[in-house]
Amino acid sequence: MANYIERIIYPDLKAHLSKRQITVITGLRRTGKTTLLKKLLEDFKGANKIYIDLERIDNRDLFSEKNYENIITTLSQRGLNFSKKTLIAIDEVQLLPGIVSVIKYLYDSYSIKFIITGSSSYYIKNLFSESLSGRKRVFELYTLCFSEFLLFKNVNYTSSNSFSKNFIPAEYERLKKHYDEFIRYGGFPEVVISKSIANKKDIVNDILNSYLNIDIKNIADIRNQKNLHQLLKMTAARAGTRLDYSKLSSLTGISRPSVHNYLDLLENTFVITRVPVYSKNRDREIVKAPKIFIDDNGLLNQLAEVSSGVQFENAIFNQLKFYGKLQYYSLKTGKEIDFILDGNSAIEVKETATVHDMTLLKNLSKNIDISKNIVVARYPSPSFKDFVWGGDLG
Repeated sequence: MANYIERIIYPDLKAHLSKRQITVITGLRRTGKTTLLKKLLEDFKGANKIYIDLERIDNRDLFSEKNYENIITTLSQRGLNFSKKTLIAIDEVQLLPGIVSVIKYLYDSYSIKFIITGSSSYYIKNLFSESLSGRKRVFELYTLCFSEFLLFKNVNYTSSNSFSKNFIPAEYERLKKHYDEFIRYGGFPEVVISKSIANKKDIVNDILNSYLNIDIKNIADIRNQKNLHQLLKMTAARAGTRLDYSKLSSLTGISRPSVHNYLDLLENTFVITRVPVYSKNRDREIVKAPKIFIDDNGLLNQLAEVSSGVQFENAIFNQLKFYGKLQYYSLKTGKEIDFILDGNSAIEVKETATVHDMTLLKNLSKNIDISKNIVVARYPSPSFKDFVWGGDLG
């Protein structure tokens, strides 16, 4: 593919091409699922393959056919040979809910490798969970991390994929304006490559409106879209803080059970993430409220006016989620560790870090027997060198 830029997820997707299982790519709209699908189609050896776009009515009609063998006949007329291994790539699968039974029948009856995309994990996981049990692997596609952001900007950068404390002032000066842009406008590919600030804002706004007015309507029976939008804005304004369901219910006028249901929907469709408390005592963990983050900084800043510190912490969350499981640690006194990564690394996020920040982090992490302590900063400090620059997280 011309001008193709490889995403971090692509090697795993390509390796799965040789597997019998159905490859499912899901994620928020306009994160690049179709581009990945077409690249996989291109990299599949042989010509016995076809791309099916379910935005086309004729394709939806084809896969709505009651007699599934008629689908085989039609696809054979389009050039497929089902006596050999066949690849069928289906885009926007959420547009045709009934297609699941078709895919199951064709998968079980013929030597077909399916790759499918859908713009909602809520839809994919729920509709496909039982019908295609054991027959699929789901790959979740996020907006760009910072290292991918730089690739899309055509900026030379080699990610170390580690928490290196080797701060290089010259690299910071070279990359800081890009990192500032990443923190402000996020990682949707179209937004990243757009040259105009006005266009970046327009694209993020269009993505948000399409999500609320198209995606949500396709997967959930929500009578009042304004309630969901209002809750989403309230949630964004509280990014990086502990969720108070009762407070959100009171402020929005939405019942507490509905607030829970709406937040479940927002999380399962890649807009928010709730980060749970880290505790070795599971009972204590249950009663602690999760912290809330927005899954793209462009969306965060479109939805709410938040401080630069909140923007930075939300960006770090979106970088760290590529590394592993995230939790946070909190005492009843209010002292907390911003992130616990994979249960073995304590991470504190500060715009400008100090020696005191590291001292507090080490003291807190002793409570949970974690010895790996990392302070992540946005700006260099003249008196403290033991930090990781946020841009170096990739």
